[in-house]
Amino acid sequence: MSDQPAPSRLEKLRIVEGFLRHQLDQVEKWIAEEQQRQAEQTRGEQARPPVPDWILEVGIGVDKLPVAVHVGGCHMMGKRVRGIPRDQAVRALTEGVGACSHCRPDTELGILE
Repeated sequence: MSDQPAPSRLEKLRIVEGFLRHQLDQVEKWIAEEQQRQAEQTRGEQARPPVPDWILEVGIGVDKLPVAVHVGGCHMMGKRVRGIPRDQAVRALTEGVGACSHCRPDTELGILE
């Protein structure tokens, strides 16, 4: 057995205090990291370009021919898309590019087939 006396109540409380300070430091670090993450997310959302009014979806392959015209933000558009101005959307629709059957850009643009 050890010849050292048992720690006093005050010494035990000091040990607990040190442990709790360490825990508090860790929680404060996590809070700072979360605040940084949220600030970065907010900056990213503010820097995001606006959704274009009209979207041209293109096909797969070397030619990447136009497949469909969508209203900006349409949930049915594929991954191969690019924003286009209104006049280009009208031209694409009048030249035979299909209109999305969900967002109906032809109706939005006043082009009826």
